[in-house]
Amino acid sequence: MLDEIAVPTGARPRSRPAVLVADKAYSHPSTRTALRSRRIRTVIPERSDQAAYRAARGSRGGRPPAFDPETYKGRNVVERAFGRLKQWRGIATRYDKHARNYRAGIILGAIVLFWLR
Repeated sequence: MLDEIAVPTGARPRSRPAVLVADKAYSHPSTRTALRSRRIRTVIPERSDQAAYRAARGSRGGRPPAFDPETYKGRNVVERAFGRLKQWRGIATRYDKHARNYRAGIILGAIVLFWLR
């Protein structure tokens, strides 16, 4: 999914986001390592079991990952947008057989819900 990103800047579009905000489900160390290798800053809260494992290792456990609570507050805007899109039955249940049709439905729903307001 990260390979599909193209942020318009006026000149050549950027392909790397400034920051990636995600929930605790994406807190796995392999995810953080993959994003770090792409030089993408992450704002992902640490899961309690991972924090406990790191603390149990003592000084070998390393530092806790950086977390910016102010940036994380903006995540609910995206979650509410997903909730509004899922009010469309075809998007919520994913009736479409092909990914291109499902993507077209999401784009159409976003146009109707957010752009034509």
